[in-house]
Amino acid sequence: MKHYRLVFTVSVAALLFGGATVAGEIYKWVDEDGNAHYEDRPIADADIEHLKIASRNTDNEAIQARQRADREARAAARQVAAEAPTEMSKQEVRAEQEKRQEQCQIYRDRLVQFSRSQRLFEEGEDGERKYLDDAETETAHNRVQQQIDKYCGA
Repeated sequence: MKHYRLVFTVSVAALLFGGATVAGEIYKWVDEDGNAHYEDRPIADADIEHLKIASRNTDNEAIQARQRADREARAAARQVAAEAPTEMSKQEVRAEQEKRQEQCQIYRDRLVQFSRSQRLFEEGEDGERKYLDDAETETAHNRVQQQIDKYCGA
């Protein structure tokens, strides 16, 4: 029983004191030669500046999405280069790749907009909104996904 109490006490102490080291303060000072120095405590004879540094957790989903988009862009570029007629110049191939990447990003943004919207609508010629039902929304979503597959090389 005493063993568990000791382990619990040590664990709580580690959590409390471990968090304190992460929340330290940073001070900046410049020496006579103009070199900037950064310390975790103020220097007595120096003109110091207290830096307010805000940190946040890494958004792993955003990193994975960016990596996926980069892979897809490279795959799309390879696909354009493979499909390009031999008489196309490198400049024309590059322009085609850029066009595909722009289209890819447009359709990705549209898919994100679909997922964030509560209700989708189409604007008529008279400027009136016609809200889509579930089947029309699903059809629109599938069309956008097909365009992403086409332009992003997925």
